[in-house]
Amino acid sequence: MWRELHPLGRHPDTQGYRRFAWTPADAECRAWFQGQAEARGLAYEVDRNGNQWAWLGDPGAGDAVVTGSHLDSVPDGGAFDGPLGVVSSFAALDELRTRNVTFAKPLAVVNFGDEEGARFGLACVGSRLSAGRLTVEQAHRLTDGDGITLPQAMEAAGHDPEAIGADPERLARVGAFVELHVEQGRALDLSGDRVGIASSIWPHGRWRFDFHGEANHAGTTRLVDRRDPMLPYAETVLAARREARLAGAVATFGKIAVEPNGVNAIPSLVRGWLDSRAADQHGLDQVVSGIEKAAREYAASHGVDLDVVRESFTPVVEFDHALRDELARVLGTDTDLKVPVLGTGAGHDAGILSGTVPTAMLFVRNPTGVSHSPAEFAAEDDCVAGVLALADVLEGLACS
Repeated sequence: MWRELHPLGRHPDTQGYRRFAWTPADAECRAWFQGQAEARGLAYEVDRNGNQWAWLGDPGAGDAVVTGSHLDSVPDGGAFDGPLGVVSSFAALDELRTRNVTFAKPLAVVNFGDEEGARFGLACVGSRLSAGRLTVEQAHRLTDGDGITLPQAMEAAGHDPEAIGADPERLARVGAFVELHVEQGRALDLSGDRVGIASSIWPHGRWRFDFHGEANHAGTTRLVDRRDPMLPYAETVLAARREARLAGAVATFGKIAVEPNGVNAIPSLVRGWLDSRAADQHGLDQVVSGIEKAAREYAASHGVDLDVVRESFTPVVEFDHALRDELARVLGTDTDLKVPVLGTGAGHDAGILSGTVPTAMLFVRNPTGVSHSPAEFAAEDDCVAGVLALADVLEGLACS
């Protein structure tokens, strides 16, 4: 499976992945998922929001155990973030069939669409729509860098955009959702463990900082006469690092847009997107408010106007304690695995669904600690350990 999926959407120059929602690369990944489902005799379906499902057993029976992740990527992302969870889900099902277990509940593998938000700027679109965390009106306003709206992109890919929206009946079928994911950090590598269990997802959000200055000639405008928005933006980037360090959090300006974007032109607008995450809500509020306060002071000192817009926000997610404890019991007593419990600063579909269905997560060791990059990695024996751990968990949940 990994060899078949590996080349899809991979850029030949960067060796990173560009599997953006509703593009040809995404279509190839979706076709791969459908092929895996049909090869195993699973009932394949696509829901109203474009999420793919592969069912073993009757979906209408309810109390289903669902596993899976996503196949899309960030720009020039790595091979493991998302796909490892989907591949491992099919592999875990294969493992359970070799054990000749009897399933007492329906089991499903899911591929949630547009988890990374690389194209339309909002993460977890597929799961947000299904859980009612994103309205149809909000979804229809999403546009990519070329001005193509989400409905236009979905329609071009053969999906009906008029069908999207909350899907409570489908989610009501789900009794538990377990997502396996490569760790996005080095906690397991430092502890020497192959597999971990998630305790919670840090609160996190994205804010857009628009610095409005005055376009002018770079060669003829005196420094004292300039209203250059690039200067307060640059100072704000440094402030973000400072505020995050003081609070023990993280803050990143990773995307920027400049107008008119000419080498010999002073910008009229510098737009930067802040991503910030912290262990608790108080810490996140402290970091973001500190960054915004500094940004407004810097903007005023340069004669620049500033608008700050919060584009997305996800509060702290505490995974279902009973389900988390059941995973720990299964992996602690039924196997030889040491399984630490750790928090994460990365968002996931499991976090979006947690307010609707019981969810849990397994992490597989990433020795590089790198994520959202071609350097992202997990060793084959650790991936196999993850598959076996997931199979044990699914057996405990679906076969009892």
